[in-house]
Amino acid sequence: MTPEDLPGLVNADPVLRRWGRNLTTTLLLEVGPKSWLLNIHDGVVAEVRGGPFVMPSWIFALRADPAAWAKFILPEPPPGRHDLFALIRHGKLRVEGDLHPFMSHLLWFKAAFATLRPREIAA
Repeated sequence: MTPEDLPGLVNADPVLRRWGRNLTTTLLLEVGPKSWLLNIHDGVVAEVRGGPFVMPSWIFALRADPAAWAKFILPEPPPGRHDLFALIRHGKLRVEGDLHPFMSHLLWFKAAFATLRPREIAA
């Protein structure tokens, strides 16, 4: 799945909607050469636009190593790639800009990006 899938995944989850009820921000997500602007309003992913962008306006940016991000979105990511902070700790994710929205809603961001992982359907 890609960041374009986030509105459908996040907005349908009542827990994420409740956790993010006070979260309004614009973030830039970069995975290697690909980039997306995510507009979040009261915990709802209102818009996801794919780049490239010329001077995009954002509150904070998440810039990820493509190989590490590919492992992060696996159904069962390996150790060191299983969490946003694990990626930061291993130098595979940089957070830039105003960190307040990211840190004050950290669980929301962790859970929201984890929705990009494919889920196996039990038979």
